[in-house]
Amino acid sequence: MNLTVVDMHTGGEPLRIVTGGYPAIPRGTILEKRAYVRDHLDHLRKLLIFEPRGHYDMYGALLVEPDLPGADLAVLFMHNEGYSTMCGHAIVALGRYAIDEGLVAKQEPVTTVNIEAPCGLVVASVEVSDGKAGAVSFESVPAFLFARDQQIGLTEYGKIGFDIAYGGAFYALADCHQFGLEFDRDRVRDFVDAATALTNRLKAEFALSHPDHDDLAFLYGTILTDGKDAFSGEVTRNVCVFAEAEVDRSPTGSGVTARLAAMHAKGEIAIGQTRSFESIAGSRFSGAVVRTAQAGPHEAIVARVGGRAYYSGRAEFIVEPDDELGRGFLLR
Repeated sequence: MNLTVVDMHTGGEPLRIVTGGYPAIPRGTILEKRAYVRDHLDHLRKLLIFEPRGHYDMYGALLVEPDLPGADLAVLFMHNEGYSTMCGHAIVALGRYAIDEGLVAKQEPVTTVNIEAPCGLVVASVEVSDGKAGAVSFESVPAFLFARDQQIGLTEYGKIGFDIAYGGAFYALADCHQFGLEFDRDRVRDFVDAATALTNRLKAEFALSHPDHDDLAFLYGTILTDGKDAFSGEVTRNVCVFAEAEVDRSPTGSGVTARLAAMHAKGEIAIGQTRSFESIAGSRFSGAVVRTAQAGPHEAIVARVGGRAYYSGRAEFIVEPDDELGRGFLLR
């Protein structure tokens, strides 16, 4: 078995793009393709994401045939737990990749790349100068605040206030100070433990729904913030802990989208205002509310999130028939 990949990163968060070796995926909707890959080809996700070729926090992208009219490409996202519905850092990387690989015709100063994700159509705008692709921003599906000013008791931390917002995936949003945490002071491990405690409790006790499809109605993770939600020229920091306690090195594109939806619903940011969001690794995304929208019964927004992606390598992976560990394992 041979699998070929191109590795990129956006704000420090890896993206392993599959370029060869996967069998053909049957035709159907993007959610049907996601289900097929999950049910029949999950051993390949483990080869790519898990050790010895990857690591606990690796992230991947499998390009598939688009189903939506007008889509230039379609993508399935992979991580340590399974398959996401949206990934902003991957969209930023794939926007540049699509131009460099000739998947879309290059236009200066901006090339539009329409990417079909499991959550819907995401429109990426790629800056092109002297034939070279650069910074990328994207407008995702309508984002909304699902639950506002909620509280729940956690054994280790006491009462915790949180919101739940959708930005292509559902996230719990909570001020890290409630857990006794401070950015640049406390360990990443402490943020992971706090976020995971909240995620696990909410998955067990807090029902979600999505107006478009039941497959989208699950809590993807928790974003711990510095509490600086009200608009200002100051950078606001957050860390996203998603899937199986995976830590995003970037500010998280879908997470920034969810935060913007919550901020706008609470009157903390207006249309056209741009905010800078910083990750736990120090990388930054820009985020702005472009316009209001509707998502079923929810008042929603369309956000624009921007960042930069870089190439980090190309590889061909093999698996020898008697190499059991080579099929993938995780240590944490």
